Amino acid sequence: MSKLRTTVLAATLGLAALPGAVMAKPPLGEVREIHDGLMAVGIADEIRNRCDNIGARMLTAMGYLNTLKNRARALGYSDEEIEDYVTSKAEKKKMRADGEAYLAARGVSAKDTAALCRVGREEIARGSAIGALLREK
Repeated sequence: MSKLRTTVLAATLGLAALPGAVMAKPPLGEVREIHDGLMAVGIADEIRNRCDNIGARMLTAMGYLNTLKNRARALGYSDEEIEDYVTSKAEKKKMRADGEAYLAARGVSAKDTAALCRVGREEIARGSAIGALLREK
């Protein structure tokens, strides 16, 4: 085979592999809409567990989680990849740190229950992603 033909064949094979490389999925934890949605659920859960006067909209939360799962599937993630992500201890640790950073940006320590409850009431009033998952008792 001539040197030119070999080069053309190698380049063609390289280009054929390129779409797969370009279309590779990022780790699920790096998909903002999934990450942010799960973080909203996590923060709402923390608020409802620590604030006596705030409860969860459980059906809304279950529906929202189902929507997030369906979106991850639509993005090409398998049920196994989704399950691995949501049960990963390392990912849970990152999510907790991100949630605490979100609260800190609002001037709240995650350890300050009164301030956490205040944020919960504010989120409910704003109708935010977090607030939509909560209700005042």
